[in-house]
Amino acid sequence: MTAAPRYARESQRGFIVIAVLWILAALSALVLVYLTYVTNTAVIVAGTTDRIQTEAMVTAGLELTALKLAGYSEAARPTSGTFNARVGRGRVFVTFRSEAARIDLNLAPKGLLSGLMIGLGVNPSDAAVYADRILAWRAPTELGASDPETSFYKTSGLAYAPRHAPFPTTEELWLVYGIPPAVVERMLPFVTVFSNLASINVRDAAPQVLAALPNITPESLQAVLTQRADPALDPRTLIGITGGEGATLAGARAYRVTVEAELPDGRRSGSEVVILLLESGDEPYRVLSWRNSSDGSTAPQRASLR
Repeated sequence: MTAAPRYARESQRGFIVIAVLWILAALSALVLVYLTYVTNTAVIVAGTTDRIQTEAMVTAGLELTALKLAGYSEAARPTSGTFNARVGRGRVFVTFRSEAARIDLNLAPKGLLSGLMIGLGVNPSDAAVYADRILAWRAPTELGASDPETSFYKTSGLAYAPRHAPFPTTEELWLVYGIPPAVVERMLPFVTVFSNLASINVRDAAPQVLAALPNITPESLQAVLTQRADPALDPRTLIGITGGEGATLAGARAYRVTVEAELPDGRRSGSEVVILLLESGDEPYRVLSWRNSSDGSTAPQRASLR
């Protein structure tokens, strides 16, 4: 008579033990989920904080650059330079260079465009064809659909036509039909849409850009690279060495500024920003393009250079 109740009590205790174990397992899972959430949230917050801090330091670097350049008249303004400064608990390392050191896709003549491509390893006859494609892309037209270049794109099976207006960004070079992607990729580091000049500044231009000048030779190129490193040299002699055509000492109001921000823990992250110095108004400069080197993101902005 007592066996059944005792069996029932033991079964009940077993059920309670199993239920407790299930509850403990569920609580453990909840704790694990919570810990994972807290960890992920901390990582996200830390990453966001670092990004905000880095962007603030880059902006400070841009402000300092604009301040330095604003202290000169336009004729005496340096076309390149470098400096570093402490910002809060971090430090910024800044390099700035006038966009006149690059070839402007919107104003450069055919010889300068083809010369750049030849210097980058393109066959001269092909370089001339590619340069014509660039000129045709930016050339205005009133012919509409009957424009020969527009017809060329249509008959080539493309869903778009040439802009027939200035390039808004250098990346639009990818859309110019007929230029191989490898050539575009090699050109991009040496071209701009912001210099507003048909010539290049021989004091700051990269060797690949100098090599694009129509009258330059390997010997004169080496002479320019050697002599411009001498701070005592009259820069006007560089024009004579290059032959003059396509060369200038003038700078542009647009500057490419590379800012490397060093956080308090020693980590570094940088941005490449193109700014336009303003001659009037409340703001000393306007951002034309912003590229973060850490993630490759780009925020181009088209602005009037006038």
